[in-house]
Amino acid sequence: MIDIRTAILAASATALLGLSGCMTPIGPVEVTRFHDAARLSQLGHGTIAVESAAGLDPKSLELASYKLAVGRELTRLGYDVVAEGAGAQVAVVRLERATIQPDGGRSPVSVGGGASVGSYGSGVGLGIGIDLSGKPKAQVDTRLGVMIRDRASDQTLWEGRASFTVRADAPLAQSQLGAPKMAAALFSDFPGNNGQTVEVK
Repeated sequence: MIDIRTAILAASATALLGLSGCMTPIGPVEVTRFHDAARLSQLGHGTIAVESAAGLDPKSLELASYKLAVGRELTRLGYDVVAEGAGAQVAVVRLERATIQPDGGRSPVSVGGGASVGSYGSGVGLGIGIDLSGKPKAQVDTRLGVMIRDRASDQTLWEGRASFTVRADAPLAQSQLGAPKMAAALFSDFPGNNGQTVEVK
């Protein structure tokens, strides 16, 4: 099993270098967060493991990119990211990626399992904006969901969802570049306003 803490450090420099060279215009990331105000004091510190949601392929390289990006953000927030199966808290990552064709068709391109998870909301704020001006281009829609749960009680402390759509030929359609952007947007101004949907550029 790969030590996620080591992988986070190794991947950070590569991802940042890739992003610095990306000049393709992109749209904002749409983000919605939910939390229990009575449990906010439990967030942002202590040990936490980043794990895949049930039903996702644990060997998926794309999912691994998003888990690493989530781990980096949790470290920035003050958490000590530990190996899967350990930690007082667990960040459960769910990912869905699909290609949107100009004719409106939608086909999965990688990991399945939509991002509407948890006990706080019901899939709020996951709209998709598609620019069909000029010659239509296929687009890649990515939806990332993260639930932070208390391992001992299995209670959800925080839930976030992010949706991001780019042209299929854009650099940020690649997971190694798109994952850091989505994770950074999802955890911006953590924990965020409960139930509010915002656009993070």
